[in-house]
Amino acid sequence: MTEKYADIIIDISHEALDKVFQYRVPFSLQEKIVPGSRVVIPFGRGNQEREGYVISLTDQPDYPPERIKEILEISPGAVTMETRMIELATFLKYRYGSSMYQALKTVMPVKRKIRTRTKRYLTLSLSEEEAGNLLEVWKKRHYRVRCALLENLIQAPDHTVCQEDGRDYSRLSRKELARLEDQGILKVRDRVQYRNPFSTFARKEDRVVLNEEQRAAAREFAGDYSAGIRKNYLLYGVTGSGKTEVYMELISQVLGLGKQVIVLIPEISLTFQTVRRFYERFGEQIAVIHSRMSLGEKSDSYVRIERGEANIVIGPRSALFAPVKDLGLIVMDEEHDGAYKSDSSPKYHARDVAVYLAGKCNASVVFGSATPSVETYTKALEGEYTLWVLKKRGGNAVLPRVTIVDLKGEFRSGNHSIFSGTLTEKIRERLERKEQIMLFLNRRGYAGFVSCRACGTVMKCPHCDVSLTYHRDGSLRCHYCGFSTLYSRKCPVCGLPHVAAFGLGTEKVEAALASAFPGARVLRMDMDTTRAKNAHRDILAAFSGGEADILLGTQMIVKGHDYPNVTLVGILAADLSLNAQDFRSGEKTFQLLCQAAGRAGRGDKQGEVIIQTYSPDHYAVVNAADQSYENFYEEEACYRRLMGYPPWCHILVILVQSGEENQAALAVQRIQRMIAQSQKEAENPVKILNPGKAALAKLKDTYRQVIYLKHRDEETLLDLKERLQPVLDTHPLFAGVNVQFDFDPVHNY
Repeated sequence: MTEKYADIIIDISHEALDKVFQYRVPFSLQEKIVPGSRVVIPFGRGNQEREGYVISLTDQPDYPPERIKEILEISPGAVTMETRMIELATFLKYRYGSSMYQALKTVMPVKRKIRTRTKRYLTLSLSEEEAGNLLEVWKKRHYRVRCALLENLIQAPDHTVCQEDGRDYSRLSRKELARLEDQGILKVRDRVQYRNPFSTFARKEDRVVLNEEQRAAAREFAGDYSAGIRKNYLLYGVTGSGKTEVYMELISQVLGLGKQVIVLIPEISLTFQTVRRFYERFGEQIAVIHSRMSLGEKSDSYVRIERGEANIVIGPRSALFAPVKDLGLIVMDEEHDGAYKSDSSPKYHARDVAVYLAGKCNASVVFGSATPSVETYTKALEGEYTLWVLKKRGGNAVLPRVTIVDLKGEFRSGNHSIFSGTLTEKIRERLERKEQIMLFLNRRGYAGFVSCRACGTVMKCPHCDVSLTYHRDGSLRCHYCGFSTLYSRKCPVCGLPHVAAFGLGTEKVEAALASAFPGARVLRMDMDTTRAKNAHRDILAAFSGGEADILLGTQMIVKGHDYPNVTLVGILAADLSLNAQDFRSGEKTFQLLCQAAGRAGRGDKQGEVIIQTYSPDHYAVVNAADQSYENFYEEEACYRRLMGYPPWCHILVILVQSGEENQAALAVQRIQRMIAQSQKEAENPVKILNPGKAALAKLKDTYRQVIYLKHRDEETLLDLKERLQPVLDTHPLFAGVNVQFDFDPVHNY
């Protein structure tokens, strides 16, 4: 039997994850110890026994074997939270390709020392009669501050006051309060005051009555769960069908069994409305985690989750790694959304991680969407997931009327405006009727690009291989690295004053609205207007409160928002996503159009949607107008099968990055040769797809090369990655280059 060595971490904190110690695995434990195992080891000069966690195993020692100490034993007891997180990190490392350190940093919540806020509460221990008698004695002795305290305690509800409420007795020292406590006059209690960014929300007792479709889903889930069956489910329901009401019913069932729940949402912009609805149902059991919260707010959320004071965690994909101790259910709303795929290594997809985590915790997963991803819907059709379908909108709402406007015809008729004649007429009607409008354009800025009309030079970012976007404040900005420069009409190449902005952005639409509809109140919502903390909440609250007639924005406005007075949605340029260099472009376009259309007519008033496009006959546009997911899926599935795309085939991306262009290109050539050599004897070899420059060939002064690998069997690709990764990490030929892997990519490179 060969020797095995374990890399072990002692201190499980975000700052100490890179401090790894190597120990020999005894032969007697080699079959029992796996990544995540909690073990007892001799530590330090005195060989004091400490507990640690195994993060990886190897047969290669880092030091002379005679200097490496041996693991003493596996720690007894139940699986810990740390063990679960290390197992999860091991899964991320294997499936998505990263270092163990990167995976651990992803799954371990940041533990920073944030000062806890507390308030001191004083409660009267005497009867009112005894307190009154004591008050008379203190008055005679002129104990002014003590008398003020005792009078307030007698009059206060429950005879309890907060010392920090600004009255005279707030100056009483802890020592003096302790003396009064020892005398049996009062009790002193310090209570933690959690930072709550949603303190304005209130719980409501009224409940929405579920319709028969919703009740059927809830009954099936309850039956499975009570029988100990943990399935994964897809809740496919048209926009406005009440998926959130089903989620809350399922969550209520799980909470009743003493379990905890994670609710995933794709966008921070959805936090305000989602949390409000869940808070109205479940009150202070809610904890929220997202990147716009302060460190203190995040820290308090983690503390409440760890202590079991919060049983429902709401947040984006990182909420999967919250310290939930007794997980019973994961809900993934808008499961199709690309935001669930991480852009940094490990490039994990929250959908796959949720299924893995639920399996480890004996929990269920519920995916929800009006436009499910092709991958998830396929698994539901094949029986891997249980499919629930909601075809009816809640209440009296009906699906909106949808009109497709061919922009080619508008141009031929002489209309060169951003708004078609039909959309202009419909906007005027809604403004006259005091109804609200949402306009969707998936591009921020004033114009898409800036170029010279004389020589054709496009103004590009000096650090990234992308064109700069013109903004109305006179700046040219890169939306990848943040580079900014002033706009000038003089061309830097030919010197002529013919530089102009082309294309369409949200700022330009905002200016056009002000010109075409001077009295309209417009709110713009994109990355530029939502940088500040609570900006999402403030904009949406203003629109919900009727402070604006038109909400203009990018895709963050089309997901999950519910405004009964919105009766018109205008989709200004459906082709922006349709013409992207991405095999998922049809799916993404269909999903965006359906989600945007779903914002109209969610109350008692009939909704209407105008889709402006140059491709009125494309199956994604036609089926979105018909709100027919099934027809779209049939055509998209046929295309994917024919071309060999996920889920009928799998793709592994190898991204090579370097500050030197030649170095990145040479590294890709070497990797390609290594892969080709490894596949010579394979019966069914991996297909290599045109290695070379990435579509975004330069990003933040880093040159990018990419290799796409395709195979029907995902294990074949994962095995190839496992054999490649150690060589790429350690071989001197690849020194100075950064290599990342992405399995079944969602975003284009």
